Amino acid sequence: MEKIKVAICGYGNLGKGVEKALLNPANNDMELVAIFTRRDPKEIETISKTEVISIERIKDYTDKIDVVILCGGSAKDLPEQGPTIAAMYNTVDSFDTHAHIPEYFEKMDTSSSLMKKISVISVGWDPGMFSIARAYAEAILPTGSTYTFWGKGVSQGHSDAIRRIAGVKDAKQYTIPIESAMERVRAGENPKLTTREKHLRDCFVVAEEGADLERIEKEIKEMPNYFDEYDTTVHFISEEELKENHSAMPHGGFVIRSGNTGNNTQIIEYSLKLQSNPEFTGSILVAYARAAARLNERGYYGAKTAFDIPLSMLSPKSEDELRKGLL
Repeated sequence: MEKIKVAICGYGNLGKGVEKALLNPANNDMELVAIFTRRDPKEIETISKTEVISIERIKDYTDKIDVVILCGGSAKDLPEQGPTIAAMYNTVDSFDTHAHIPEYFEKMDTSSSLMKKISVISVGWDPGMFSIARAYAEAILPTGSTYTFWGKGVSQGHSDAIRRIAGVKDAKQYTIPIESAMERVRAGENPKLTTREKHLRDCFVVAEEGADLERIEKEIKEMPNYFDEYDTTVHFISEEELKENHSAMPHGGFVIRSGNTGNNTQIIEYSLKLQSNPEFTGSILVAYARAAARLNERGYYGAKTAFDIPLSMLSPKSEDELRKGLL
């Protein structure tokens, strides 16, 4: 069977995570053929020695690529790049601004449908894996409450949003779940929790020399869809301290469904403990890139989410192997 030809668009932490996943021998049904970047391709050295190409030339490779994995940020990159590239290629992304997913879906659906391509959106681990956990838990326990807790860990999307603020040189943002809230949920109390009562946000920011620190802190804390509904702490630190103490990319979290069947309380809990957020997210994107290529070959097109993709499409194993080994 001919290998699925994959391209990466954006070579930051997430792009490198996708590259590592494609180099895994278990994914030998897929082949990385190109990496597109906004930077000077000559300045980029990849792990796999794959050809690096200016994003301005992305339209020239439609006959060489089956699916493009979009690795730009959700705040600025994907809303612009996504619809444009989806009109040319099958795409997969991890767009994670939850409040804007419906409008992003509509734009991607319009673009990808024009050329009968598939655009699989928002398939990181949240949205994505956690979305699936919420959906099946609520279907099984229709009477009850669902709670999602993230962290403690580095949020790539929130960190990227801070870095886009004028005067910010670099930043890392940690999402921290409030333990007392999780314990109440696990005890079956079904508490009504506000966004602020479930998480804290801790930001470590390297500012450019002479930058207005008060303005930066204010912009972070008031940023809609990211920080405005949370108790947020901003620490201004040196570039050396950021590299020394905040270079790792851990994350994780929990989806908990507390429900009732008859007179009995039932708890469903799904959790992730990740040493590398971008490598794990990259692995998810690669699995969905396989699904996108397979489904498009069968005639499917338009925007899709994690709810629309059959699990068998994600695996390199055949449907018969899955029934024998995992069912």
